[in-house]
Amino acid sequence: MSRLMHVVSGPYAPPAAARELTAVSADGARLHVEVHGPEGAPTVVLAHGWTCSTAFWAAQIRSLAADHQVVAYDQRGHGRSPAAQAPYSTEMLADDLEAVLGATLAPGEKAVLVGHSMGGMTMMAASRRPKFREHAAAVLLCSTGSSHLVAESTVLPLRPGRLRTRITTAVLGARAPLGPVTPLGKKVLRYATMGAGSSPDKVEACARIVHACPTKVRHHWSRVLAELELDEGAAELRVPTAVIAGTADRLTPVVHARRLAATLPECVGLTELTGLGHMTPVEAPDLVTERIRDLAGYVTNGVTNGETNDELKGAASA
Repeated sequence: MSRLMHVVSGPYAPPAAARELTAVSADGARLHVEVHGPEGAPTVVLAHGWTCSTAFWAAQIRSLAADHQVVAYDQRGHGRSPAAQAPYSTEMLADDLEAVLGATLAPGEKAVLVGHSMGGMTMMAASRRPKFREHAAAVLLCSTGSSHLVAESTVLPLRPGRLRTRITTAVLGARAPLGPVTPLGKKVLRYATMGAGSSPDKVEACARIVHACPTKVRHHWSRVLAELELDEGAAELRVPTAVIAGTADRLTPVVHARRLAATLPECVGLTELTGLGHMTPVEAPDLVTERIRDLAGYVTNGVTNGETNDELKGAASA
């Protein structure tokens, strides 16, 4: 199956990058990186989630690249980043983010870092790392959590407990290929990852991206997510951090976002999107982009860590 199965037209078709490069991680893994927008503009770095790719950020890139430099990269094994040797780990996620930051930002240059799902976990995993602290000016966490992901997932309509956790682990980590995108496949994906009211073009865009993820990569990363423990990493995110979550998210229910908001040392707002699911950057592209702009403006205006910015907190609490 093609590694690049994304839609090729409409608002969710990824725009062409101004330049592409390869970042090399600590273990030699090679990461595909795209840079969009004008040089010298405020920088935003986008990290996608499990089974996705840079194409997931198409709407945000198209909007932000008008006046920001936007860096997007494929997590190892996803998109155009080759699969490295398993087992995978959250330390690899942190290594990879450091490699991307080092390859795209000048020493001391600050950026807004945005992570969806596993991309948000990347931020938490890297929170203590030198490169992260050197370059992170603010963070946006979309549809993510720091621990107990499988136990609290509601993808399966069963009572919470060991049985549901065991079956959910097996389903999410299934080694069976997803195969081509079909009407049935889109229905399953919308149920598991999106709000019931998601439009067909959004479901199509997400389905093509997810189905393009190699089966082995999907399986190996599912094992990492099943054992995730990043509570301490979340508590070390000592930069202004906003959180976004859909109230109908079955993969990372909104309880995770609320827990993060209570844990983060400098939380500048929790946005709960009524009726939306896990794929918030696609389901609510304009709002996610607006939150990124809020944080970029916050950074550009020179507000330092620890200072209060009531305007930003109000914008991020809608």
